[in-house]
Amino acid sequence: MSTQETGLVIRKSAVVAASPEQAFEVFTEGIATWWPYETHSVQAMDKDGQAPETVVFETGPGGRVYERMTSGEEAHWANVAAWEPPHRLVLEWKVNPDAIAPTEIEVRFTPEGDGTRVDLEHRGFEVLGKDAEEAHSSYSSGWPKVFQDYVETIGK
Repeated sequence: MSTQETGLVIRKSAVVAASPEQAFEVFTEGIATWWPYETHSVQAMDKDGQAPETVVFETGPGGRVYERMTSGEEAHWANVAAWEPPHRLVLEWKVNPDAIAPTEIEVRFTPEGDGTRVDLEHRGFEVLGKDAEEAHSSYSSGWPKVFQDYVETIGK
């Protein structure tokens, strides 16, 4: 697994022991099985410090990614901007509920040997203006755990 940061872009990459179809499905429909929402969620970070009930990824163009809190409230994370299973997806990602504009996350799934190369790029922090550097720094420290949890889940 590798990490690369240039400017206000975060890149994560790994080869997983799964087909592109499996890797894509786990990343999307299976998000609740690998996302560390007990630490990386609106409820855990901004509300009461507790893990939300679940994380939901609505598949297809215009789908939403959100957490369902234990109170029943939903915290919106992203909208699906591009949906090209099993090769690529793009999310318009809100770095926090109060962000003035979304950043962009692109994930590509490419066959490599007996597995799949998964490349994630989180970009567009500049749209956040004065908050861009802080958001980029926060996500730079968060993505290693999140992406590693995904990679480890695929390996199980």
